[in-house]
Amino acid sequence: MAEVTNPDQVALRAKLAELTQEHRDLDAAIQALIGTHDMLQLTRLKKKKLQLKDQIAKIENQLLPDIIA
Repeated sequence: MAEVTNPDQVALRAKLAELTQEHRDLDAAIQALIGTHDMLQLTRLKKKKLQLKDQIAKIENQLLPDIIA
């Protein structure tokens, strides 16, 4: 793997790691709520998780642009 020296890429990779960890944490919280009757909180967490997934995909696309010419 090539050494990343571009400060923008370093920042994007750090943000990606942060969002990925938050996504995992939300997944664990959702799993803990399954079976309870707190459907409102469960729905909110699922929505937040989807938003994080979109942000993660956007950053991944910035780091790995399509090579198709």
